[in-house]
Amino acid sequence: MTLTEGGRVRLADDATLIDSLAPTDGSPTPPGAFHGSLLLAAGTEGTVERVVEDRDGSKGVREYQRLTSLLDSFGRDMPTESKRRLEEQIAALEPEWTAHQERGPLVTVRVRFDNGFVLDGVRQELFTSD
Repeated sequence: MTLTEGGRVRLADDATLIDSLAPTDGSPTPPGAFHGSLLLAAGTEGTVERVVEDRDGSKGVREYQRLTSLLDSFGRDMPTESKRRLEEQIAALEPEWTAHQERGPLVTVRVRFDNGFVLDGVRQELFTSD
């Protein structure tokens, strides 16, 4: 499922946005500081403002594509040892490439919820659409 800009969505599960608002630098907590969590409940509805599809994948996926292209283009003219090393590098990246192919492109979205909260850069799988 790929969400579309302007589409209505709802959270598929509870989402924890903040685990704690205490200082992270090790300094003492100032008096009156807030401690707690901020969660959005499953079913919270909102509107998709932006959809970003990352077809390039991770660094390993891009490296796999680069190396296989190199092998396809120049493999027949490479010295035997260089070609063997290149094939080993490709084989090492094969599991990451296979996982990328099975998963498909990484799609993240920005959603403005009806309650005013905005989630940005989250995976589309966190939402269901009507």
